[in-house]
Amino acid sequence: MDRTRVVVLGAGIVGSACARELALAGYDVLVVDRGGAAAATTSHGEGNILLSDKGPGPELALAQWSRRLWPEILAELGDRAAQVEWQPKGGIVVATTEAGAAGLRPFAEAQRAAGVRAEALDADALRAAEPYVTRDHTAAVSYPQDAQVQPAGAASALLSDALAAGATLRTGREVLGGVVRGGRLTAVRTSHGPLAADVFVNAAGPWSGTLAERLGAPVDIRPRRGEVLVTTPLPPTVFHKVYDADYVGAVGSGAGDLQTSAVVEATLAGSVLLGSSRRRVGFDDRTRPEVLSAIAAKALKLFPSLAGVPVMRAYGGFRPYVPDHLPVIGPDHRLAGLWHASGHEGAGIGLSVGTARLVRTMLDGGEPEIDPAPFRVDRPAVLGEPHEATGTAASRTTAAGTAASEERGEEEEA
Repeated sequence: MDRTRVVVLGAGIVGSACARELALAGYDVLVVDRGGAAAATTSHGEGNILLSDKGPGPELALAQWSRRLWPEILAELGDRAAQVEWQPKGGIVVATTEAGAAGLRPFAEAQRAAGVRAEALDADALRAAEPYVTRDHTAAVSYPQDAQVQPAGAASALLSDALAAGATLRTGREVLGGVVRGGRLTAVRTSHGPLAADVFVNAAGPWSGTLAERLGAPVDIRPRRGEVLVTTPLPPTVFHKVYDADYVGAVGSGAGDLQTSAVVEATLAGSVLLGSSRRRVGFDDRTRPEVLSAIAAKALKLFPSLAGVPVMRAYGGFRPYVPDHLPVIGPDHRLAGLWHASGHEGAGIGLSVGTARLVRTMLDGGEPEIDPAPFRVDRPAVLGEPHEATGTAASRTTAAGTAASEERGEEEEA
């Protein structure tokens, strides 16, 4: 009996996680990427697996599920787990103003009610946990469930497991359009010829909107750029992921102009990562000195002792942004055979394994552990229609099949 053929479009961490889940479930999986595996957004992140920055709601539910899945998957990866560099070190949110404290305390209380471990720290407890953090703070909350991975290593481990389970990887293939027959996507046209399948999973991250438009079912997923500074290796200086309470507001903002907040954490190699920024500039990948300066200034407010530490490099990347700040997961109601697993913005590393399990469960026809409805494709924010988050409209709701071809011809077996 033929197995269901699935083409996963995108070899970042979300695509790799989906490929692994589906290959282990017995699907015939092909992963396609126009560049290399984990070479774009995934390799330009910090590797955060966070509950601390999410208020009660569907994204937090997906994050909690993913956080439970990560240790299970690490155990299944065996020797490959070392690539992940799993650090369940926890996070600490520090308010440096009275306004920040006034927002942080009720936010943490609401999270506790939703099952998140959020523990208030007094000045002594904060000093014991982070000896070098600023003394000029008004509140602090510890989040023991926060974790960190090396993002490219994590994606590589997941993808390697998928390949070991029978999946196939083809890189350097750009998707140019789709082949639609009877209202169903039956193949994609690539720079190296057509690929046929029963199901196509759009996991192209910030490029998911462009890809979906090429396939004839546009979704409003846009790039949102961020930058990170990397210090030279240091003796133990930062022991958790530490960020200013302003970070939550920057994550949830829909503003297109520059948003910065202090985010400071160490890697296993000893370097300290300083973030973060958010700005909508399309796919303009130029690094702006004023952005790096703003990041450094806020990081120093949180950790003044870093003032004399050399910065050895800076990097930036694009996050897949959806106006209502929820990922897009599930089948496309306009075009049979097309599924989406994208729009996670800066949370893709942490949410990848839960997203993949959700896709697998829905494809299997099972009952997911969490409600998939909030992530459905037919949301106004995804289709470019007016919605509460921005109150704007975009003319992206063309009928499925507009950008896809009805061409006939020989198709490559996926």
